[in-house]
Amino acid sequence: MNDFIQFLGEPLAQRSLWACAFIGFTNGFVSALVVLRRSALQIGTLSCALLPGIALAILLFGLLQVSILLGAVLAALLVGLGSLFVSRTARVEHDTALSVLHTAAFAAGYVILIQLGLQQKVDDWLFGNIMSMTDTDLWVAYATGAVAMLGITALFRPLVVFLFDPRAAATMGLPARAYNYGIFALIILVLVSSLQAVGAFLTLGLLVAPAATMKLLTNRTELMFWGGGLIGGLGSVLAFFLSYPLGWHLGATIIMVLGCIFLLAYATTSLRRK
Repeated sequence: MNDFIQFLGEPLAQRSLWACAFIGFTNGFVSALVVLRRSALQIGTLSCALLPGIALAILLFGLLQVSILLGAVLAALLVGLGSLFVSRTARVEHDTALSVLHTAAFAAGYVILIQLGLQQKVDDWLFGNIMSMTDTDLWVAYATGAVAMLGITALFRPLVVFLFDPRAAATMGLPARAYNYGIFALIILVLVSSLQAVGAFLTLGLLVAPAATMKLLTNRTELMFWGGGLIGGLGSVLAFFLSYPLGWHLGATIIMVLGCIFLLAYATTSLRRK
């Protein structure tokens, strides 16, 4: 216990705790978009599409943090938008095209990174290492989170109309296609900003579990956003305090805590119905 108290006094621990709270809240807030849009599986596949962008950025520019982040964003956007293009121009469904493109891209990225001798870095990008987040990582996460929350708040009403009924939104004069691509791009940006925290494999849990939990507890759309943010933030902070004493991986602990909160909400609502 004394070791943990001493650890909390270190700047690294304080930076990591603040990162957990902010990234958890941001992802929890944006998770409402994923749940309401019913695109959890698509986002899960896209999270693995970040790896080839990282690999190409390192191959071309070296281990520069900004280029790595931009490479991850471009790779996810290319795979995601590319799958939409293929599905609309060929007799292949979107999910099918996305599955083929993301697995091929992931395999190519993995091969490149292993050939570059970056096995440890691969583990960090796949499973996260919030303790190793640099100042650049933190500022990117903060800026992306602020832009995402401000944008959603400013466009909340038309956004909700589009999420529930895209056809009605189109008849009201809303640019449905622009909203569709805009939501997709926003989710990708938040996904990339949390890559260093929980990794490509685990980030789906952070972008789905908070709003999914709120959906069990309320029918109010605005509460799914703000409640999801609180669950994501508080759950991530709780995971921080659990992971060090137990010796668990922090990113994995965050997702386990959020999963337990979801199961607790499910059990509570099920008992109330009976």
